[in-house]
Amino acid sequence: MAERFEIVQRAILAMLEDKKYATLRDILSTMNPSDVAGLFQDLEEKQIPIMFRLLPKELAAETFVEMEPYDQELLIRGFSDSELKEVLDELYVDDAADLVEEMPANVVKRILKAVDPEMRSSINQILRYPEYSAGSIMTTEYVSLRTHMTVEEAILRIRRQGVDKETIYTCYVLDKDRTLIGLVTVKDLLLAPDDDMKIQEIMETNLIFVNTQTDQEEVARMFSKYNFLALPVVDTEGRMVGICTFDDAMDVMEEEATEDMELMSGMTPSEKPYLKSSPFELFKNRIPWLMLMMVSATFTGLIMTAFEDALAAQIALSAFIPMLMGTGGNSGSQSSVTVIRGLSLGELTFSDVGEVLWKEIRTALMCGIALAVVCFGKIWLVDKLLFGNENITLMVDLVVCLALCVTVVVAKLVGCLLPIGAKAVKLDPAVMASPFISTIVDALSLLVYFLFAKMLLGV
Repeated sequence: MAERFEIVQRAILAMLEDKKYATLRDILSTMNPSDVAGLFQDLEEKQIPIMFRLLPKELAAETFVEMEPYDQELLIRGFSDSELKEVLDELYVDDAADLVEEMPANVVKRILKAVDPEMRSSINQILRYPEYSAGSIMTTEYVSLRTHMTVEEAILRIRRQGVDKETIYTCYVLDKDRTLIGLVTVKDLLLAPDDDMKIQEIMETNLIFVNTQTDQEEVARMFSKYNFLALPVVDTEGRMVGICTFDDAMDVMEEEATEDMELMSGMTPSEKPYLKSSPFELFKNRIPWLMLMMVSATFTGLIMTAFEDALAAQIALSAFIPMLMGTGGNSGSQSSVTVIRGLSLGELTFSDVGEVLWKEIRTALMCGIALAVVCFGKIWLVDKLLFGNENITLMVDLVVCLALCVTVVVAKLVGCLLPIGAKAVKLDPAVMASPFISTIVDALSLLVYFLFAKMLLGV
């Protein structure tokens, strides 16, 4: 499938270069909006408006939603007022609100000026909710029904109103105060034994919903848990104000996963695709973390300086420092990734810290002892006997293996505690991932190593 798309992509780019616009329009009109949006990422800036104007009206709006914010801004700046209005009129309210959030102030003014008053009011309503909340990702376009309606009346209402709604499969039953009291699916309506049955007779009243203030990650988890197509959103008084749809949840999952990956790699999250980011923008995202890691690594240097006499007395000790630091860093990363995943999925909370600690201690001891036994044999058989390293003694071997075992235990404890601590103080646990933990563990592993050397070797 990927190879076929690449062939089509190359053919389309070639036709655009050769100005075969009629043929190109016919091909684009048969493609999925997401695939068309992907084509724009490989175009030069001057080619983007040309190809966008070749798209049929409805496809153009659907493609616009799927495009990267950078390309959207470029198109809006080149649109006439009438072109901008045509595109915006085809957007759902939540997509229009997302667009407004992504654009700079001067572009936002043009957007709000181009949309009709009703949509502008809906956009402003969504933008009032906190960022990353259910209210900020919901849409106000849904089908509502009343309990006194018959099945026939409900189906007729869906036919009349459904064209402008984001989803029609799930319909929500509201009372006169717009309080959510039930839901009905189109399947329920079509399979109802009698067209004269009242909605209250077939509606589901055991409802699952979210508040406008609910965090968007929690919303995404609920979609994953319950396999919903849409999730109702109510305000603090229980009045229904909108719905979150499955595609919104997918976007949140992708956004949060990308942000966590970048934070765990020691980078400031970027809103632009890699190929659209300039070297200077990449520099700005990476250098703060590199600076922090460099400064924090000073502690490692201070520890080595404090024990330089021990290193001079036992030269063999220096050969095992990279192995200890590497093993400690990897052990800490294993625990941190496991705990961060548990926190992200809602499997772990701060109240579970005791159970997590006990589990990680037992795991760390088993890992540490296994590694120490293998390391002891490797040092004695390979380094001592095979390579004839005279600086290695039984006590040096013992120091390395004991330090390795303790380092693994300490690293795993640090790796599990830091993300939980970050979550407790309202920080993203991913911030405490690999680079940060590795730096702390490096310093602790050296400290443990030299303390064992001092106690057992007397250096």
